[in-house]
Amino acid sequence: MSFDHDSLELLAEALRTLERGFDGLPPAPPRLDREAARAALLAAAKRMTDNYPYHHPLYVGQMLKPPHPVARLAYALSLWINPNNHALDGGRASSAMEKEAVAAIARMFGWETHLGHLCGGGTMANFEALWVARELRPGAAVAASAQAHYTHARLSAVLGVPFRTIAVDGHGRMDAAALEQELAAGGIGTVVATLGTTAAGAVDPLPEILDLRRRHDFRLHVDAAYGGYFILAGNLDAPARRAYDRIGAADSIVLDPHKHGLQPYGCGCVLFADPAVGRFYRHDSPYTYFSSPDLHLGEISLECSRPGAAAVALWTTLRLLPLQRGGTFARGLEAGRSAALALHQALEQDRRFAPLLVPELDIVVWAVRAASARAASARARQVFDAAAQRDLHLALSAFPRAMLEAAAPVRDWDAGEITCLRACVMKPEQREWLPEILRRLDAASGPPA
Repeated sequence: MSFDHDSLELLAEALRTLERGFDGLPPAPPRLDREAARAALLAAAKRMTDNYPYHHPLYVGQMLKPPHPVARLAYALSLWINPNNHALDGGRASSAMEKEAVAAIARMFGWETHLGHLCGGGTMANFEALWVARELRPGAAVAASAQAHYTHARLSAVLGVPFRTIAVDGHGRMDAAALEQELAAGGIGTVVATLGTTAAGAVDPLPEILDLRRRHDFRLHVDAAYGGYFILAGNLDAPARRAYDRIGAADSIVLDPHKHGLQPYGCGCVLFADPAVGRFYRHDSPYTYFSSPDLHLGEISLECSRPGAAAVALWTTLRLLPLQRGGTFARGLEAGRSAALALHQALEQDRRFAPLLVPELDIVVWAVRAASARAASARARQVFDAAAQRDLHLALSAFPRAMLEAAAPVRDWDAGEITCLRACVMKPEQREWLPEILRRLDAASGPPA
């Protein structure tokens, strides 16, 4: 697998353009011991080979999608300035670029008016959303599904907020009836709907949750860190399409551009429908907020120092790939979902496997058939290891019996869950690589148990 070298010529040209913007300054050449730097860099390169090939189509394990080349180049370009998007004095151009990029994401969800910013990732973005919810609903609980990201329970504990887990249905989606029962008991101030759970890619039934909001008073936070960009995809099934069509009714939304948005880590985004929540961030920092009367991003963010490089990379990517249905970016999402559906269909035809769910987005999950639940878990781990030996990198995840029974992977339920194999088919080119992925999976799996 060769890495891209030709694009470095574009970086050199862009760097010369950047340099000309500061021609009026007296020369201040950097001091660099070239040989020592070369040795250090080569040592780093050798250390970095001790990684799984996250960039390659044969890697379908965790949610690791390579940045777009233009994002990589723009990120590197910005480091010659190294802006800090806390205050305008530290990141004037990159702060403006962040505001423009965040506004483009907000418009994707139908929001022309919003408050939002970039942050280190989904954890920090969800933390800010739950913190604002706590300020608006002091003492009230946060509720999220049993398949929601673990960060919600953990962040609720950090915030000193009660947390309630809502059961899921056989598809891994929040059970609206179970939610209604919890709401009727009282005490819930915020409901987290997940559009794209990180384990199975399930999409919570947002229309039904919004119907409950009409009868019960709660804030709605949508965690779309993984799945948010799929609002642009034209090949979603009806339940997911209905959920995405209603996302604009949320009070807050989280999205991770470093997942499907083709950005380097870390780049998360939190959005609020009501800009008035900015009052909770209000503070004074006279030694940083002095260069402009305009809004400094540090005034609407819990993080202080924040890399302007993330904003430059995202802004540049959006300049090349606008967030449009039917556009190049959207077609990449559709290709990943098509590949996931094709993989699911192939697994259905293989009597060694029991796929759990038709993928709603681009995650595929399947059990390895065996006599018992414990044996199925052991077989999944064996296939996982054997596939890695063949340079096919999958993931493992445990799922409860309630989500597995319809697939009938075992005869004897001697455990309440089964460890399954999982593939995140996030790279558009994986549709073309599917025959090779299946060939290696077949070789790793051996004969039926």
